[in-house]
Amino acid sequence: MPLMTIPAREGWPDVVKGICIILVVMWHVVVKHSSDLPWEDAGGIPEMWTVVSAQLLPLRMPLFFVVSGMFAASAVLAPTRARVSIRALRLALLYLLWVVIQTFALAAAGPDFDTARATDAWSLLLQLTVSPTNLWYLLALALYLIVGRVSRGIPTAVLLPLSFLVSAVAAAGLLPDSGNLWQVVQNVVFFLAGLHLPGLMRRFAARASWATAAGLGALYVASLVVVSLLGARQWFGVWTLLSALAVVAGISACALIDRWEPLAAPLRWIGRRTLPIYVIHMIPLALLDRMLRGVEPWVYRGPVLAVIEPLLITALVIAASLGAHALLRRMRAEALFDPLLPGWFGRRAARV
Repeated sequence: MPLMTIPAREGWPDVVKGICIILVVMWHVVVKHSSDLPWEDAGGIPEMWTVVSAQLLPLRMPLFFVVSGMFAASAVLAPTRARVSIRALRLALLYLLWVVIQTFALAAAGPDFDTARATDAWSLLLQLTVSPTNLWYLLALALYLIVGRVSRGIPTAVLLPLSFLVSAVAAAGLLPDSGNLWQVVQNVVFFLAGLHLPGLMRRFAARASWATAAGLGALYVASLVVVSLLGARQWFGVWTLLSALAVVAGISACALIDRWEPLAAPLRWIGRRTLPIYVIHMIPLALLDRMLRGVEPWVYRGPVLAVIEPLLITALVIAASLGAHALLRRMRAEALFDPLLPGWFGRRAARV
């Protein structure tokens, strides 16, 4: 009997995840830390970091959700619903657990750190339900799994236009502003696109070329300029179309990066460890922010430090998050990253 072989895991989706989680951490570093430091004679570089990071908003999470949809396709579209139910439950419990952990950890690590956290039972309840915190990706993914399962019988040609309209409504600011709820709603179209069109995504990635990537990147930059000049960010459908363009440009670029092993290997490695980075990173960032605000103001002078400081802090925060994850695993605290592990149900879920 011939030996069974397991197909090799595609590399470019992990490259996507690695780049996206780095950009997420960098965004938080820039807007919650670096931009508030007392810079002097920095030549506008802190402001430049904020502007450049903001231009990647249509790329980071939409691209992340496309790949998440691709990875979830086998579970969501399976004949039985057990796998998707367990995945959704696991993500919802992770969100609840880490919102509570962050509430207390951030109060101790960075009481003046500029991020949303509950200060009483009512605000904690809101954050756990209708006013998601910076951990909103976990809640969104749990909801998207359920939406994908419930809507799996709807033809893709009908489902994606409907989800586009939902995304456009949220991006146009037509929903009540409640924490990150609008982000949860506006990104559903990208998860469903990855869920229902994984073959298209893979074929596009396989055919990526430098000319395609450069052309799509230039088109994205030009579109950003036009949208900015026209003040069209909240025009109906504009953000969603801009994000769709960013997604195809991002897939093309990541597919090319995946072919260059010296850069692709570390990005894939990080891309397979996005969960601990995502749930932990705000805590070491708050600690570093508290420490660095106690430094003498003259340190924050000149353009050189202003250029490299966000990069250094991003690397430190990611390293600290992965280090904390490794330590927690050695302490047998795996349940912090998979709340379904303890007990009989956890063992059954693991088998499923």
